[in-house]
Amino acid sequence: MSAHRTALRRAGTVAALATAGVLAAAGVASAHVTVHPESYAKGATDGVLTFRVPNEEDKASTTKVQVYLPTDHPVLGVLVTPQNGWTAKVTTSKLKTPVKTDDGTITDAVSQITWTGGKIAAGQYEDFNVAFGQLPDDTDQLAFKTLQTYSDGDVVRWIEEAAAGDDEPENPAPVLKLTAKESEDGDETPAASASTAATATKSTASASSSSSDSTARGLGIAGLIVGVLGLAAGAFAIVRSRTPRS
Repeated sequence: MSAHRTALRRAGTVAALATAGVLAAAGVASAHVTVHPESYAKGATDGVLTFRVPNEEDKASTTKVQVYLPTDHPVLGVLVTPQNGWTAKVTTSKLKTPVKTDDGTITDAVSQITWTGGKIAAGQYEDFNVAFGQLPDDTDQLAFKTLQTYSDGDVVRWIEEAAAGDDEPENPAPVLKLTAKESEDGDETPAASASTAATATKSTASASSSSSDSTARGLGIAGLIVGVLGLAAGAFAIVRSRTPRS
């Protein structure tokens, strides 16, 4: 009987560790601050960017979010959507190189947005929406470095940018890809592309959440399979321990 109990305990331990590892991997993979949609056309106008901030701490809440907008390739006409429970502070900076537009020359642009006063509890996330008038057309991507402050004083710096061909860094900054402008021979114009992308922002976020759920379910099933294999190994050990006495 002692041998039987030992085999079962070992099998149960293997199953528990395997399941915990799978679930932990799923949690880590979804903890990054991200921007949605993932891409816009260069020079797109009148769109919306959504910064998704998940809480990755078990015993602390997110109480402050700071998003830094690049000023070397500025985002023009930034407006912040009111967020229930949060107060937004918008900081503007002088541009080293003014930007010429159809409405005149722009010398200032938003360089930082800070949200305070709200709370993102453990296991939750918050979407912060930012509208823009025009994206730059002289770069292939925009990195929005972000600081996430917790109620225990811990600050996570989402500021790392991956070099071409490198793996994703530990604390990656949210990155918006800027695609080539559409041609003018009947294809979609940049403005129309931006409008379409803005309309699809919510559905993109929803699809992203659905994809994450599917991934988590798949990983959970994998953990259960590993657990079943562990129990089967225990059962095999029990049968072997009974065979000599037979």
